[in-house]
Amino acid sequence: MRKKILSGVGITLIGMVALLWAASAFMLRFALSPAHEGKDLQGSWEYMFNNYPELEAWKDSLTQAHALKDTFIYSPDNARLHAYYVAAPSPTSKTAVIVHGYTDNAIRMMMIGYLYNQSLGYNILLPDLRYSGLSDGDAFQMGWLDRKDVMQWMNVANEIYGGSTQMVVHGISMGGATTMMVSGEPQPDYVKCFVDDCGYTSVWDQFSKELKEEFGLPAFPLLYIASWLCDWTKNWNFTEASALEQVKKCKRPMLFIHGEKDDYVPTRMVYELHEAKPEPKE
Repeated sequence: MRKKILSGVGITLIGMVALLWAASAFMLRFALSPAHEGKDLQGSWEYMFNNYPELEAWKDSLTQAHALKDTFIYSPDNARLHAYYVAAPSPTSKTAVIVHGYTDNAIRMMMIGYLYNQSLGYNILLPDLRYSGLSDGDAFQMGWLDRKDVMQWMNVANEIYGGSTQMVVHGISMGGATTMMVSGEPQPDYVKCFVDDCGYTSVWDQFSKELKEEFGLPAFPLLYIASWLCDWTKNWNFTEASALEQVKKCKRPMLFIHGEKDDYVPTRMVYELHEAKPEPKE
């Protein structure tokens, strides 16, 4: 009888472990590899024209002048990465690298591109992050490994626009987190400032919030296992992917933007980020 009980307990434990493993693996795929609008280029243009009517005439004029260009590069791990770029209406060294958010793509950041290019007279470059637009990848990197790709794009933009640019890096949502993660790395002299628009403090914090709000579940144990699986399969984990820790090392000016009605990234995060960032900041 005792052996049967122990055997039953063992089978139950194995079943529970298998269930937790499967649930965590599902969570990882659900979070990092969803079907998303950022893979639909035509649909993305249509969405932007419907929401920002001024973009359609702008795109048409750029197309006619052959001014809307795209380029591909290869990362050190041989991923093929894509970006759009547009020179300023008049020659200038001022350049903006503009980073999109979760489930978006470079096209869905063109309203910010329009602002910099048409209103402020900047050169612009808008990359597709991995698993978005025309870039390679089978999963989002949530900004952490993206920071390396964006820094490669920053160098590309600097070379395209003359080699001595004055550069701002501006990101929204996941792109904002990416921008902050970039900011904590050593910077070339041409980088002058950063704009974080609605970025999260860390992937762990953001996923914890989503797990609680969407499924009513605590971080333990699913998030811990999913983070470990991410480290094992994708070479990064949720805790190291911290915009908060990166902004602590940032010496360049940073502007923080966050709306109180943001229902994806909690607005409270911007205050923690702002406090962690050394001066200059606003």
